[in-house]
Amino acid sequence: MPRGRPPAHTREQVVDAAIGIADAEGLGALTMRRIAQDLGAGAMSLYTYVPDKDRLLDLMVDRVGGSLVVGKPTGDWRTDLIALAGAQRKLMLAHPWLPAALPNRRLTGRNMLAYLETGLACLEPTGLDGPTKLEIVALMTGFVASFVTSEQGGAAPQEEQVALIGEAVASGDFPQLAAALTEGGQGREPGFDRIADWMITGLVTQALEF
Repeated sequence: MPRGRPPAHTREQVVDAAIGIADAEGLGALTMRRIAQDLGAGAMSLYTYVPDKDRLLDLMVDRVGGSLVVGKPTGDWRTDLIALAGAQRKLMLAHPWLPAALPNRRLTGRNMLAYLETGLACLEPTGLDGPTKLEIVALMTGFVASFVTSEQGGAAPQEEQVALIGEAVASGDFPQLAAALTEGGQGREPGFDRIADWMITGLVTQALEF
């Protein structure tokens, strides 16, 4: 059997190079040409390792998913899911491109399946059926991605926004908003754990009552 030239790189090296570019510059900078440039390879040679960019994103998501650090479920579904959501948030903040890459991905890699397995194990004490547990895990992931996207976008009120809101409230046309801000809502940071608790507890409780 004739021998071909050995590959100059591995699929793992291609995926790692892509992750490095996305981490530093975002998904917009991620092209096969740019990855090849960083690896010192020809752009067409990368298709030896991945068939297209879409598949590359699948592999990138699964690779970074391997660094998700969570403990074993304790049997307290609420505490365990909040901890899992917190670990997801930490991972997404470390890889700011991840929330945008998640939709419509084929999450069939072992690391993503391990995450799903952990989420289902956290929900095991609830006694909910499999499809419902899968839906809750998916909704939780979507919530975390949305929260992190908001954090990355600098969603905290800026001086101009605060001034405009203050002017509107002073008009007397928004009494409910004025009361909410007077009660301390204006300066309070939207704590992730607090909001995640509301969302997770509400989802599971509603599912149990349905």
